Formats: sequence, C-alpha cells, structure tokens
Amino acid sequence: YSSAASDVYKRQVYLCEAAGFDFIIVETVGVGQTELQVASMTDMFVLLLQPTAGDELQGIKRGVMELVDLVVVNKCDGDLAVLGQRTAAEFQQALRLVPAHTVGWTVPVIAVSALLDEGIDDMLMTIERFEKGVRGSGQLDRRRHVQAREWMWQEVRECLVERFLEDASTQQRARQLEEAVAAGSLSGMA
Repeated sequence: YSSAASDVYKRQVYLCEAAGFDFIIVETVGVGQTELQVASMTDMFVLLLQPTAGDELQGIKRGVMELVDLVVVNKCDGDLAVLGQRTAAEFQQALRLVPAHTVGWTVPVIAVSALLDEGIDDMLMTIERFEKGVRGSGQLDRRRHVQAREWMWQEVRECLVERFLEDASTQQRARQLEEAVAAGSLSGMA
C-alpha cells in the first residue's frame, strides 16, 4: 500500500465519473490497507470470494468485514458448487457478528457462477436495491460528503509534505533522520 496507489484509484474514479459512467468497479487484490482506502472512496464495498475462501475466513481481517455491503462467492459451479454454498453460508454466519457498515442494511451473501450466468441477476438486483436504499435515506449524499472532505485533506497533507521536502536543508535533515532510524540509533516512532 502507498498513498501513490490510493491516488491512482482516486484519479481513475474521477476520470470514469467525468466520462459519465454510471457504475465504476474498483478492484483490489488481497485484504489490507488498500481495501480500506477503496472503501472510503466507493458507494458500495463488495467482497468477492472463491469457494475455497471459507477455510480462510479466520484470515480475513475483521476491519474489512466491517466495510462490506455485499459478499459475492463466485465459481459456485461444477465440482465447487457444494463448497461454494458452504462458503456462502459460513460468511453469512460470520457477518452476524460484525456491525453493518451501512445503517439499515443487512449484508447479503450471494453465490454466483459467472461461467453459468447463475446468480448474476440476483447480485445486480441487490446492488440496485442497495443504491436505492442509500440514496433514498440520504446516506449516499452523506457518504459522498465525507469522501470529499477526506480526499481534500489527503490532498492538503500530500501537498504540504511535497512543499516541505522541496527545501534542500529539509531534504538533508530527512536523509540524516532516515539513516539514524535505519541504523537503529533513533526510533522511527514519533
């Protein structure tokens, strides 16, 4: 994770919005800090899993589970059909222990097969139902206002750091501090 990665996501979202796209999908890999950033810039956070993910339920961070608005288990077909249904059931159970990210919304878990085009319509209807609910309740506007403020302050912080590091004496002092931290003679904690 880096702020540069976050900037790339934000710029791509801005570009797609400016181009007039109604739906923008931001995809990340893994579970970590990037997902937290993406959740802060999207209207709906979807966790996409494969049937084998049920065994790794313990490895998924609770923080990410607290951000999801929809869990989709893909590849629920063929030899993985039964395992996919089990994974969906395990995640549905786990979500009962986690507070909902969106007020008034119970996070659904949907088993789908993109290969067989099964469950896709249900997933799309769920996304539309979510959008209608958050728009109607005013949560969408509130969420976007929070996002705009967060993005503004992130830009301010990044600009301040850039300006701060433009100064030659500051750059030299920063290198000295980095070397001291790397050598272990100074803690990296502020």
